[in-house]
Amino acid sequence: MKKSKQHLSCWVVTEGIAGTENQCIGVAEALGMRPVIKRIHLREPWKSLSPYLGMETWWAFDPLIYPPWPDILIAGGRKSIAVSRYIKKMSNEQTFTVQLQDPRIRPGNFDLVAVPAHDPLRGKNVIVTAATPNRITDQKLKRAHEQFKDLLSPLPAPRVAVLIGGNSKTHKMSEQTVDTLIQQLKALKAGLMITVSRRTPANFRKKLRASLHGDSIYFWDGEGENPYFGFLAYADYIIATNDSASMLSEAATTGKPLYAINLEGGSAKFTALYDMLKNRGAMKPFNGILEKWTYEPLNDAEKVAQAIKMRMKDRFKADIPS
Repeated sequence: MKKSKQHLSCWVVTEGIAGTENQCIGVAEALGMRPVIKRIHLREPWKSLSPYLGMETWWAFDPLIYPPWPDILIAGGRKSIAVSRYIKKMSNEQTFTVQLQDPRIRPGNFDLVAVPAHDPLRGKNVIVTAATPNRITDQKLKRAHEQFKDLLSPLPAPRVAVLIGGNSKTHKMSEQTVDTLIQQLKALKAGLMITVSRRTPANFRKKLRASLHGDSIYFWDGEGENPYFGFLAYADYIIATNDSASMLSEAATTGKPLYAINLEGGSAKFTALYDMLKNRGAMKPFNGILEKWTYEPLNDAEKVAQAIKMRMKDRFKADIPS
């Protein structure tokens, strides 16, 4: 008997990192599903052991996980690998397992693996996306436009969303970069919608907040409801630091002109991502000047969702309508 979309269950499993979790939720939402969110941590000794050893047991996970197992499991991040393999085994391979990001083990351990083009993994059950899946859709932006109307519509046009990250394993934010950005933003005759992240060093966050204020600026630093979707909805332009693949992918999914602020550092994967976005016509370096252009928006969550539908239809005869 076929299951309809309304009767299929879905879990999203990560260790709780926001960027990874949003990638997984974006794919689930593209399937038209409301997933159960599982933020799983590994207990010792599994926490210290490689997740690639295949030594999973029910006691390895915190919190513990129990059946009934989901029809679809969408997971991301290194710590989720053990959960995916465990549930696949315990469900007698009835759970369709989707792993986002390169798991660094044989893709055949999962039903489907989705990686961005800047990751080198390829295989029979590997789908390659342009960048990373996310939750940005036209429908969500329309809702956010109405939701944050009172907050953001008073800002003068053109409106610019300024998305500021910070330090990471690959990038470092310098004082010179922050000072230059402040001067460039002050010179723009535009409404500014500015947000910082947990990775923005505290001293730079304070400097940005102290330097960028006024009737034409809305600065969100974590207090109150997050207006991030509203920023993207109201933006005529997006300026983002180049330290987050998720943030750049979300910005490029809007189809709006994307300018990158270069932070110190980088990696081969990030360089490949930048090249793809530039070649696609989505991103340019920010030099203090705003120009209007168009490009085809990214649509990676939908691409992964369609791949899941095709494979589940073949395997389970599950009815997940397009």
